[in-house]
Amino acid sequence: MPGLLRRRLLPGAPSRVLAVVVVAAAAAVVAGTGRPVAAAGSLEVLAAGAPYAGLLAILAWRARTVAHERNVWGRIALGVALMTAAVVVGAVLGLFPETREVAAAAMPWAPVVAFPLVYGGVVRWNRLSTSLADPHDALNGSSAVLAVLAVAHTVVQVAAGPASEAAWWAVEPALAQFAAEFVLVGTVCSLPFLGNMGRDPRTWLVVTSFGASLAGSSVTLVTAGQPGIWGWATEPVTVVCLALAAVLRPGRAEPQPTDPTASTIGAFVVIVASTAVLAGGTLLGVAGPATWCAALATLGSSVRLLTNVRELAVLAVTRREALTDELTGLANRRALLRRVEELSGSGAPLALALLDLDKFKEVNDAVGHAAGDHLLRMVAARLEPVLRPGDVLGRLGGDEFAVLALIDADAPLEESALRVARRLHDRLAEPFPIEGLVVHAAASVGVTTSSGGPDGSSSPTQLLREADVAMYDAKRSGAGVALYDSERHADSSGHLALVEELRTALSDGQLVLHHQPQLDIASGATVGVEALVRWHHPVRGLLGPGEFLPLAEVHGLMGVLTEEVLTQAIAQAAVWRRSGLAVPISVNLSASNLLDAGLPGRVAGLLAEHGLPPGFLVLEVTESVLLTDPDRSLAVVGALADLGATVSIDDFGTGYSSLAYLRDLPVAELKLDRSFTVDLLTEPRTEAIVASTIELAHRLGLRVVAEGVEDEATLRHLQSLHCDTSQGYLHSRPLPADRMEQWLARTGAGTPVH
Repeated sequence: MPGLLRRRLLPGAPSRVLAVVVVAAAAAVVAGTGRPVAAAGSLEVLAAGAPYAGLLAILAWRARTVAHERNVWGRIALGVALMTAAVVVGAVLGLFPETREVAAAAMPWAPVVAFPLVYGGVVRWNRLSTSLADPHDALNGSSAVLAVLAVAHTVVQVAAGPASEAAWWAVEPALAQFAAEFVLVGTVCSLPFLGNMGRDPRTWLVVTSFGASLAGSSVTLVTAGQPGIWGWATEPVTVVCLALAAVLRPGRAEPQPTDPTASTIGAFVVIVASTAVLAGGTLLGVAGPATWCAALATLGSSVRLLTNVRELAVLAVTRREALTDELTGLANRRALLRRVEELSGSGAPLALALLDLDKFKEVNDAVGHAAGDHLLRMVAARLEPVLRPGDVLGRLGGDEFAVLALIDADAPLEESALRVARRLHDRLAEPFPIEGLVVHAAASVGVTTSSGGPDGSSSPTQLLREADVAMYDAKRSGAGVALYDSERHADSSGHLALVEELRTALSDGQLVLHHQPQLDIASGATVGVEALVRWHHPVRGLLGPGEFLPLAEVHGLMGVLTEEVLTQAIAQAAVWRRSGLAVPISVNLSASNLLDAGLPGRVAGLLAEHGLPPGFLVLEVTESVLLTDPDRSLAVVGALADLGATVSIDDFGTGYSSLAYLRDLPVAELKLDRSFTVDLLTEPRTEAIVASTIELAHRLGLRVVAEGVEDEATLRHLQSLHCDTSQGYLHSRPLPADRMEQWLARTGAGTPVH
């Protein structure tokens, strides 16, 4: 077998190619007789049914093997099954003289009866969904057949020829068969223009198959049911071309959405043609079947137009927006989930891969949003070429992409899924040129599988959740690619659900603040509190920041979350101040906050709204946050300091420390990380670092806050080193606002230190 043909065939297809040869030989026997099978001998009965039986077997195999085209080949196979049954029954009846005429009159109607099934399969070719009003376009197709039949009747009655003089029982089935096949040919001729399918050789085989069948029907009609060898010679071409189309691999083409405009135009054309037949028949004196067919065609197409009105009104405006990502032109979340549901329902094994670009936010913030959008479009363009026929690439939002990949039924499911994920991951390894820069946009890829069938399929949302968990694992581990494992990821299966619940919590007031006091080491007076966020989850109870802040960071929620904390903290400090408890309140800022040039304005608005002097607000930033985009973050910090708020360097000494920050930033406070405080009494090197840091800070005019103080010995040693402020469990654990208020009232609250 030639190498090119071997590559084009589906797995397991070589034996089907041999079957095609047998089918062709059997069809040639029928063609060689030159007479209808209803008049055949006993040996020819087998030859009459063999082509259709062989074709039916090939089509059924195709429908079972290629899940995403099951609607196409399954319906065509049902139509061929009707044809096979009609041919065999007609051939058997033709063996007996008393039933031969009945068989000759009935058999030509078989293609007409099979028309709705075959037509329904053809209109589903390379389309993502069906028409809402008429899923298989049966009403439009049937009306078109009636219109063609009306025109053909008129031509036969007006023109003088053998068909006009033949008996009606010989001409009517030939006319009906011609009309049905004429509509089928017109439909299949549109296939090469659907999603670049002109490069798919199968479409041209199908066009040739139905075209040959129409040619045979035309010869039969012209000769009034006596086609001779030229009419019957078209049958082998029809069978062989359709069989070959069924065993070839599908070509790469983008599935097209069903366009109600096309069906509306088709219905309009039918109405115009039928009206012309009615008008012409009146002028020419033609009546009878032509008039009835034209009237029924007009009625059917009119009903079809009425059912299209609502569909067109809705879909014309919303279809693209509802199923397409506006930025990249890819399928959006809704379209992807719908496709997952369709394939899961069909029992097809599949893999769902979720891609999240690593550090995209930093790239987006550093280069600009327009450049970030351009990067997303470049990522989409780079991923598309690795897709196979039937795969779907979509953008879920932000920097998250998803790929739905079909898996061959005979291939190992998990191995195939991992190959898909690695192929996608490797595709993004090369950098992207943006704004004169070379930007690396590697992705973390999580993939999950569904084996299909009633026991192995999962809901679309469940698959997406599993892929998200695997992606989060790949990002956290740095592996780049991870396959969902129900045992290993059992504790993480709720990550996506927890993220969605966190979005709800941000709008429903479920986030609350606990406060930890800060005491002056020399006097013991309370000189401030730090606001620490907690999540009052409606089911899981009170959650600490470690249980949801990492998810918020990964999923882009830190900016919104920090502003919620800021809002609550400023409001609480204002309430305490009005009640006589005048203490500054500290709030941690995230990287996204420091890259937001509008933050100082919003902070100023919150301070003014609650009547809180800026000196009562301490904003803590970490060194790693400042390094995300130094120029922009330093500008934001400077603007916050200009408001009168205090700027504090949190976790000092644990990041990429730069003394230039202490020189250039309007910093008033350093916070020693608890890792230094815990080892202060046991590690001489740590003690030296702490002592040097305190001395340096004081020479620069900065206060020093020691976090994590848990015992009196550590506190006394900090006092001997002249540390200014202490914070830790020795004084108090973080408390809710009401209990913190009682603590402040009991111990005495100081005033802002400047």
